[in-house]
Formats: sequence, C-alpha cells, structure tokens
Amino acid sequence: MSNINLQCLLGIQCNDFVMIAADQSNSHSIMIMKDDEEKIYKISDRLVMGVIGDSGDTNQFAEYIAKNIQLYKMRNGYELGPSAAASFTRRNLAEYLRSSTPYFVNVLMGGYDKENGPELYFMDYLASSVKVPFAAHGYGGYLSLSIMDRYHKKDATETEAYDILKKCVQEVHKRLFVSLPNFQVTVVNRDGIKVLPTINSASLQ
Repeated sequence: MSNINLQCLLGIQCNDFVMIAADQSNSHSIMIMKDDEEKIYKISDRLVMGVIGDSGDTNQFAEYIAKNIQLYKMRNGYELGPSAAASFTRRNLAEYLRSSTPYFVNVLMGGYDKENGPELYFMDYLASSVKVPFAAHGYGGYLSLSIMDRYHKKDATETEAYDILKKCVQEVHKRLFVSLPNFQVTVVNRDGIKVLPTINSASLQ
C-alpha cells in the first residue's frame, strides 16, 4: 500500500454527466515504470470505475467487478445502475478486507442512470462508500478538493468540468513532489462513455 497515495483520481458529477480523471503513472519503489497506464475501466455501457493502488490489485479487482456485473446482466437481462454497482463493489471490498487477501485500492465509480441521472461514488480501501458531487484520491486530491469546491457547479457543461480538472492537474504539477505528467479523462452521459483528450503539460500551456 506504499504508493497508493502517490497516485491521483479526480471526479466531478454535474446535472448531465460524470467526469473522471486518473493519472497514468505506474511506479515501483523509486522508479517510474510507465506513464501511460490505464486506470479508468469500463464496467458497462454507462458505468466506469477509476482505480488506484498496487498494479496487481487494481487490475484484478477492476476485472472481477466488471465481469461480475456483466454476468448479472446476462442472468437477469438488465444492467446494474451506478447505485447498485457501487453497493456491490463496496460489499466486495468489505469482504476482502476481512480476509487474508485484502485489495488495497481506492475507487471512484461514475455512471449514468436513466431514472436518477449521473451519479458519482467515492470508495476507499477500508470499504467506505458515499455518493458525492466531486471527489479525489491521493496526495494530488489534497491539492484539488479546494479547487473543485470553488469552481464546481451542478449545471456546468462538459467543457467547464474539463477546465476544472485542468486547473486541478495544473496545481498537482505545480505543488506535488511526485511527477504525474499525464491524466486520462473519461466522461459518462446519457449517450454512453466518451474518452476526452489526455491532460498533460502540453495541453495546460
């Protein structure tokens, strides 16, 4: 669990969409192994999950959740909504936390529900779960929450939300002692999942 806070997850929920950003750095001890890691996973047609933690835990946990939610759809003929998927994810985190093989992962789950609209859920490795308008994980989140609190508004457009995330990444680049050069961004709305341009030093100029 040594490097879980050295990674960063950011999420914003507005009236029409949820937007999640995740750094793409994969580090081991004092070395950066790669800077194009995928940390946002597609769970269903209108549901994504950003996961940070140790590489093995994040991949295995995200795939486990995604496959089980797809299995539920095959058995029952409909997909779990964001709220039900978050409850399922939290329960699995809680069960593994009390086993000999816990998952040390922090999660932001965002999705669009036809009845309730967009929803964003904050979960950590201790299996806490709460629905939030915006959220962040990691040391970068400490620097970003005040920015999101200042600029977040429920009726923001996707462009405005993307600009807020850019402000957060700019602050992370400026103040955090760890280099997190690239942030992938994904948005979920009534039309499905869309990948937005990566936020990096070049896009911030």
